[in-house]
Amino acid sequence: MGARDPKPAATESGADHDFLARLGGKVRDARGRRGLTRKVLARDSAVSERHLAELEAGRGNISVLLLRQVAATLGLPLAELLRENGDQALELTLIQEFLQRLPKQRLARVRAQLQRDFGGNPAGRSERIALIGLRGAGKSTLGEALAGELKVPFIELDREIEREAGTGLSEIFLLYGQQGYRRYEQRCLENILEGQARCVIATGGSIVSEAATYDLLRSSCFTVWLKAKPEEHMSRVMAQGDMRPMAGNTQAMADLKRILQSRTALYGQAHAVVDTGGRNIKQSLKDLKRVIAA
Repeated sequence: MGARDPKPAATESGADHDFLARLGGKVRDARGRRGLTRKVLARDSAVSERHLAELEAGRGNISVLLLRQVAATLGLPLAELLRENGDQALELTLIQEFLQRLPKQRLARVRAQLQRDFGGNPAGRSERIALIGLRGAGKSTLGEALAGELKVPFIELDREIEREAGTGLSEIFLLYGQQGYRRYEQRCLENILEGQARCVIATGGSIVSEAATYDLLRSSCFTVWLKAKPEEHMSRVMAQGDMRPMAGNTQAMADLKRILQSRTALYGQAHAVVDTGGRNIKQSLKDLKRVIAA
């Protein structure tokens, strides 16, 4: 009786390949929504750029511990990356299964309906105006002008975060990373909502990438997306004397377009949109007041 043939080496199945491709796409999309380069994500998660590149390409044989570090840095639960259900309530499982059967184009309507039915007091929400969008959209300029006309306080969320932390944004990211900034962001927003019944809020551009904070904002404020083309965002920031977007980065415009593209669907969940492209401050303020009155 001859010796047994050795077992064939394990190969990656089609299901495994699909799983890795989905996992890589989730990490890549989450990084884009937060405006992080792969280099920054590698630094903050202590996972090498090479590992991240392989992971995002769908070829990542990454350990669970390293994947947990990546998820934590992106502000995502590990289960969300792995699509695990765990011991969640039966009703939640049934709701998820129902939503998964819906066409993509109907999900936004379902979410809007849930927000209307369970997302807080619409009357109270209308007394607070929150402006969202990328840097250079005009949130600070238009927000301050709008608050002046409405005779309500104007609040820049990033300034409140700096006041709470006792240091500048760059130091917050350096000391505490993305997670630390997000904690300050949510806490400061909660403080504003608790203390201000009427106000105009200018938010940071990436607030939409944090589901819990963005939901809180939308349920408590009338949100307006100040929209513009990437070229206008860049030129406005530079016109203000801020050359950081271009400093040492020849791919700045490509990065900005990628960030805008990855956040467009999230910005689009705002209650209203004002396109500031090709409009001066007076014209944009008029448009903003019109959508608020409507």
